[in-house]
Amino acid sequence: MTPSHDADAVHASACDNCKTPLQGGYCHVCGQNAHNPLRSFGHAVEEVFESFWHLDGRIFRTLRTLLSPGKLANAYLGGHRAPFVAPLRLFVILSVLTFFVAKLTLHFEEVRLPNPPATADGKTNLVAPPDESGITFSKQTTVDAVIKERDKTLDGLVSARAGIPRGLGFVRKPIEENIYATQRLARERIMQLQPDHPSLAQPDRFPVGAPLPEIPMRALITIDGKPFDAETNPVRVGWLPGFANRWFNRKLARAEENVPRVAQDPDYFFTRLIGSVPSALFVLVPVFALLLKLAYIGTRRVYLEHLVVALYSHAYLCLCVLALCLTQAFGSLVTADSYWWKIPYWTVLTAILVWMPIYLLKMQQRVYRQHRIVTLLKFSVLGALYFMMLVTALIFLMLTTWVNV
Repeated sequence: MTPSHDADAVHASACDNCKTPLQGGYCHVCGQNAHNPLRSFGHAVEEVFESFWHLDGRIFRTLRTLLSPGKLANAYLGGHRAPFVAPLRLFVILSVLTFFVAKLTLHFEEVRLPNPPATADGKTNLVAPPDESGITFSKQTTVDAVIKERDKTLDGLVSARAGIPRGLGFVRKPIEENIYATQRLARERIMQLQPDHPSLAQPDRFPVGAPLPEIPMRALITIDGKPFDAETNPVRVGWLPGFANRWFNRKLARAEENVPRVAQDPDYFFTRLIGSVPSALFVLVPVFALLLKLAYIGTRRVYLEHLVVALYSHAYLCLCVLALCLTQAFGSLVTADSYWWKIPYWTVLTAILVWMPIYLLKMQQRVYRQHRIVTLLKFSVLGALYFMMLVTALIFLMLTTWVNV
């Protein structure tokens, strides 16, 4: 005979917590489960996961309903709360799961650029043709004009390279090639104009193989023409109180210290960026709910109702990111030359990315029930605002919460 679900509760006559006589699997006074997790391994495991997954099936019913735009939000707002997982709990579950999987499956790979074309003498030419890169000296008719144009071009290229993190070598390399090619093309033009010019006897400003100059990170942030310092030369925002200015300068100083680490270790930067997403979402979900409240102020819905919509929409976005991560992980197991796999692979990725905004638009339409043109306009404005806030929050959190070790 198979024991029933309440088999271990049959022997308990009273609640272990408040001693109230039991009439079922739960105490009707304090709500404690009659199951003793210390006497059953299965109940012990269930107790661990119950607060998150609700092993009574609600999580699966909730996820199935969530796939239909607006259906879950309308049901919950309509009073049908018992069959579904609460919005905040669902969002916490999916965000933690999604970004844990993202850290395991998403990685940056170095991008290899094709070699630049060679000139007739076999030397490396500009990475981009002169008419595309803008680096050319054919129009200069005097040596002084060539030297002036060369120095101006080199200053711009060196500054652009110094502003790119060291870890992004595939971005820096084309700029470095253009630096060397600029010097060579200028020298060739000077030889055409005046073969005996004294500048031809001088070495290049940036010899091939020698280290190129770097701009100190502290020099990138200046206040009144002087390098930023949180104590001696801080940023002052007039409308902020003193404690807020001090807090902001501490965060800015932390960000300044972390930028070199980003340059040295882009993989760790990406890990920190992914790790900052849950914090950014937790901050922005209530902000997005406030934006919904302002956009639909005429609906007379209270703020918490808009918060429910925001939580369910973010929960669905987490599901989409999870699907993208799993697709990417599965795709990495297939060889790169498998042409027939690439078709369904890119089809799935494209379908997910295209459906995400469509889902959110249809959800907003079905929940607030306004004209489609009005909904589309509000959706576009809210989406643009939210995207800018999300990018800003991610970068700010990643740089200002990175603890140096």
